[in-house]
Amino acid sequence: MQVKINRMSQSKTAPNAQAILFSLGFWLLLAACQVPAHGQTAGPAQQKQPSGPGTATDSSPVSAAQQQLYNAAGQNGAQPTQDSFHGSIVTGKATDGVLDLSLDDAIQRGLHQNLGLILQSSSVKNYNGQRLEELQALLPTVNATASIEVQQINLAAFGINFPGLNPIVGPFQVVDFRAYLTQNLVNVSALKNYIAAKHNFEGSKLTAEDARDLVVLTAGNAYLLCIADAARIEAVNAELATSKVSLDQAIAAHDAGTSPRLDVLRAQVDYQNEQQSLISAKNSLEKDKLALARTIGLPLDQQFRLTDLVPFKELDHVDPQVAFTQALKTRKDLAAYAQQVEAANAEKSSAKAYQYPVVSAAGDYGDIGTTPGHSHGTFSATGQVSVPVLQIAKTRGQEADAQYQQSRDKLADQIQQVNQDIRDSLLDIQSAAKLVESTHSNVELANEALSEAQQRFHAGVADNLPVSQAQTQTEQANDQYISALYQHNVAKLSLARALGVAQTNYKDYLGGK
Repeated sequence: MQVKINRMSQSKTAPNAQAILFSLGFWLLLAACQVPAHGQTAGPAQQKQPSGPGTATDSSPVSAAQQQLYNAAGQNGAQPTQDSFHGSIVTGKATDGVLDLSLDDAIQRGLHQNLGLILQSSSVKNYNGQRLEELQALLPTVNATASIEVQQINLAAFGINFPGLNPIVGPFQVVDFRAYLTQNLVNVSALKNYIAAKHNFEGSKLTAEDARDLVVLTAGNAYLLCIADAARIEAVNAELATSKVSLDQAIAAHDAGTSPRLDVLRAQVDYQNEQQSLISAKNSLEKDKLALARTIGLPLDQQFRLTDLVPFKELDHVDPQVAFTQALKTRKDLAAYAQQVEAANAEKSSAKAYQYPVVSAAGDYGDIGTTPGHSHGTFSATGQVSVPVLQIAKTRGQEADAQYQQSRDKLADQIQQVNQDIRDSLLDIQSAAKLVESTHSNVELANEALSEAQQRFHAGVADNLPVSQAQTQTEQANDQYISALYQHNVAKLSLARALGVAQTNYKDYLGGK
């Protein structure tokens, strides 16, 4: 059903100087607008109809909600991947001195320069663009054109032929300056599409906030790993010094004729093994420092030293159910999943609304004539009601309903995943705390056994085989103790991430509560 009103004003009189100046000024003003290659006179066929069901151009579909937000393992189904959080954007150049880097400095640098977070922020801009695109379908659209056309017509080609009348008309010129307005007055589907895009935009912002927790977890883990490497180097240096003492004792005993050559060879092998372990430990530290620099955006040739040691501190008892209740309020990914459900629900409503009528209006106003000074003001107004009558096998409604159900299922599953993440982290903290206590005792016992074996060898009571065995046990005990400390700190940091407070409270968890 379409109602159209067309009206043309009376012809203007002969142009005067004022009219000519006005027309030329109007022409120059609109010359900045679009100038089509072939001018056309104004008419409803030229007007761009408002988007919506039943019109020439449907409202653009809203992008599907994010398939997967972050989980406790750090995975994300949006554009940034898990590997993105191990990269960064480097700003500045390396300095000549050695940079002192604390844990807080590393995390703050990561929050500004980590690649995963930067990509996620770009994704927010993308969703905002989609939101604005859907909003435009609800707002008026105004376009302006300026055209000049010169043509010559053969009337005989159209079957118009009168005796004595020249069938060739022209050449003549048509000048047209025109503004067009289109507006959706009632379009429920476009409104629901905008609501869905708005929820997707809010969800992307929450996902970006959740990504900040993931940066803290990634950068913190890289820093803790470097601390463990440095502790390992310190332990190996101590073991190397002990091996040197054992080697000197074996050489002295052999020179005195109280010990066989085998003891010297055995001590030399132990000493060289420790040298090899030291080389490997230093290499591991340098590589892990490179990984840390990549995560937080430091130039790879920048020399830096770690200033925080993060010693062992037990975490106070945390009730799993209380922690889970807290996480339901603080986890940004859960809030993002909720926005995804709302967006899917709006898309479901939009699919249903495609069956509703769409009321739209369009109009144009302009000046048309042979020259700007010999022109006529014209306008047209169109009101349109479009109703879908027959759409065979249209499945958009079923797709939207399936997407809505999937988003609800994902939210329910993610809630249980958060519960599991919290309980896993608490179990890891308890287990690592017991390991720290046990391995620390093993280190003390191994050192005591090594001292006893060295004294017996020095006294000539036994050969240095027990010394070699005790050195191996001491090295294993030190490795296990360092590993337990690292596991305990990472488990506490993982708990902070599972609770959704890693960015704000990581110091409390690494330092105890």
